[in-house]
Amino acid sequence: MKLLKLELKRVLKTRLTWILLLCNLFFTFFMAYMPTTFHSITYTDEMGETVKLKGLDSIKYRKEIQKDTAGIVTPEKLRQALEVFQDCLNEYGAASIYELHEDVYNERILPYAPLWRCMREAYANPDTGMAANITDIDPQQIDNFYSACLDRISSLMKMEQKNHPAAQNHAITMYDKVEMPFTFYPGYTTEAMDYQTMFIFLIVLFSVVITAPIFSSDYQSGADDIIRCTKNGRLRLGITKIVSSIIICMSSFVLCNILYILVSNSLFGWECTKISIQMLYSVVSLPSFNLGEMQFFIVLASLISMLATISLTLFISSKCKTNFASLSIGILFFFLPIVVYASIPGNIGTWLLCILPSSGTSIQSAYQFVLTDFEYLNIGNIAVWTPYAMIGFTVIELVVFTGLILHSYCAHKIK
Repeated sequence: MKLLKLELKRVLKTRLTWILLLCNLFFTFFMAYMPTTFHSITYTDEMGETVKLKGLDSIKYRKEIQKDTAGIVTPEKLRQALEVFQDCLNEYGAASIYELHEDVYNERILPYAPLWRCMREAYANPDTGMAANITDIDPQQIDNFYSACLDRISSLMKMEQKNHPAAQNHAITMYDKVEMPFTFYPGYTTEAMDYQTMFIFLIVLFSVVITAPIFSSDYQSGADDIIRCTKNGRLRLGITKIVSSIIICMSSFVLCNILYILVSNSLFGWECTKISIQMLYSVVSLPSFNLGEMQFFIVLASLISMLATISLTLFISSKCKTNFASLSIGILFFFLPIVVYASIPGNIGTWLLCILPSSGTSIQSAYQFVLTDFEYLNIGNIAVWTPYAMIGFTVIELVVFTGLILHSYCAHKIK
């Protein structure tokens, strides 16, 4: 325990470590607040004057005018919204709501706007996947809205996983467990989740920078030549360095994510945590999560991904003789999922993204996006949903890299 305290003190006394940990804290509040600034709305008040609201005032206004959409998404609410849309379009001779004047849209369409997308998607063309035109949906069909969602997931998976019936069946089985009817509360947008993804990306990047010199700095300074000859050198010291790195990075990650969720949900309203993710992303999203459950899942899965990433970074550090080399290679592996996503499409790219430990905390392949996607790893008649595969690989890698770190450090030769 004394050795662990000394190692923690040694790492935390480093100026760069303190700067990065303070940056984590700064970005916690900055990233949680930023999505609220993107909200704005302009309308004409009762006196005929133009009013422009921004930020939290805009969110509050939207929640007030869309209050009738809050709660359970019943067929009655959907039918009412559909009839308002169609009557308004017919009255003004518009082909879509985008052709309406801003004042007309704000007064008649905006109060029901959150329900517009899910109806178009549920009644999409089963052959082409094109969303239905709002004027082509029969209000009498709305009673079968949730049955249409079940039909939609079946037709969608035939397109997404055309040659893989196992993936199709697995997706349909997953979707059968989705809680229906959906729940919705106005005010929240997916931009807040996007910023949580970017925030996690930065925390993991800073963790890589913190852990990269853990072993290589002693190699570079020559201190390791002396330390490994002492009573607590080699295995015990190696374990201590790994544990101290995990404690520092994990503590910062957990604390900052808790603060982010507390601030973000307080700004948008805690009732939004009850929103079915099908009402935020795709009406046929596979997980049976509400927003609060999705936030928790992303933090937990990203934590495992971060631990696997810093384990890889520590292994690299145990192999490199200079800080520059360990930091450069560590950052290269951290950014590798971005390169793979952009340059290697198809099944090979999906496999690589599942295997690379930092994929779940990267920008394009983060858990937020794979949870709402329909990608599978297909192995013969076996289909594994990519979020499950990513978590499975990172757990294995965490164990394997930890063992490799200790073997590499203990086998390091003094020259």
